[in-house]
Amino acid sequence: MSMKIEDSEVDIVIAALCPNLTSFLEEWQPFFSRFHLIIVKDPDLEDDLQIPAGFDHQVYSKSDMERALSGSSINFSGHSCHYFGYLISRKKYIISIDDDCHPARDNSGALVDPVAQHITNLQTPATPFFFNTLYDPFCQGADFVRGYPFSLRNGVDCILSCGLWLNLADYDAPTQIVKPNERNTRYVDAVMTVPIRAMMPMSGINIGFNREVLGPALVPGLRLVGEGKRRWETVEDIWSGMCAKVVCDHLGCGVKSGLPYVWRKDVDAGNAMESLKKEWEGVKLMEEIVPFFQSVRLPASAITAEDCVVAIAGMVREKLGTLNPVYVQAANAMEAWVKLWKAVGSSKV
Repeated sequence: MSMKIEDSEVDIVIAALCPNLTSFLEEWQPFFSRFHLIIVKDPDLEDDLQIPAGFDHQVYSKSDMERALSGSSINFSGHSCHYFGYLISRKKYIISIDDDCHPARDNSGALVDPVAQHITNLQTPATPFFFNTLYDPFCQGADFVRGYPFSLRNGVDCILSCGLWLNLADYDAPTQIVKPNERNTRYVDAVMTVPIRAMMPMSGINIGFNREVLGPALVPGLRLVGEGKRRWETVEDIWSGMCAKVVCDHLGCGVKSGLPYVWRKDVDAGNAMESLKKEWEGVKLMEEIVPFFQSVRLPASAITAEDCVVAIAGMVREKLGTLNPVYVQAANAMEAWVKLWKAVGSSKV
């Protein structure tokens, strides 16, 4: 039902927000050494990167971004630098892991290979049109439950795999304030397909996707004015995930969530109240963003991810643009992203 993904078809994208990647890469060596690494240096990072030997890798920095952008308004600073890796890759599949992540251990204590699990998710069908209560029926030890229509059991192509993480939870500032010491310790050994028309918050911390089909829909669009680099202060990945989900639904493809896990180390969380001040605008916007994406229906003429992103941008400008200028900026960024994707794809950057 699925074809094996070759190592040569995969790029691992790493957003480098700290200069010393030695311990990070040494921990991941058993899982990363077979693949090509695209390491994207945060353009605001001044120190040289420290990278150990033994990896097939290419580093991209601010000068590479400026050369590729050629006047485009796309911003790759902070966590957004991983989008440059998506742009510059020429592989069919991308696995994206942040540099504050460690290999996780499953319930038996064995180290988790997130690359292998993402590839498994992407090479087995998804079932978005009817929910299977035993989660992913293509996982070992599972199958379709009684009453599942046989006409839907072949599933559809999975083109986005969203992994989870242990320890540091992806909480927003209000939740951090009331649960400052809470950590995620639950390793749930399950994968599920996200149902069609269901929206979800996505984080680029730990994902895999089919770049050939979905790549342009992973779009650095919505960015708040004065937004910091901390993950919980950004809605950019959430906006990107909703764009990607709408595109997957329209193209008749699937999204999986669950395994694989990574272990996120504790970072300097700073003052949660100060984070809330910066994040509150994004929290409020979500009350407009979610209903909008739930209502999006794309035209039949949109047959590629690029077509879909341009169509969504037009709807954003028309339906949300009058509510807040940040949406007009997002629409402009989405259109600029598609142009940049096509320009970079047609050249040997």
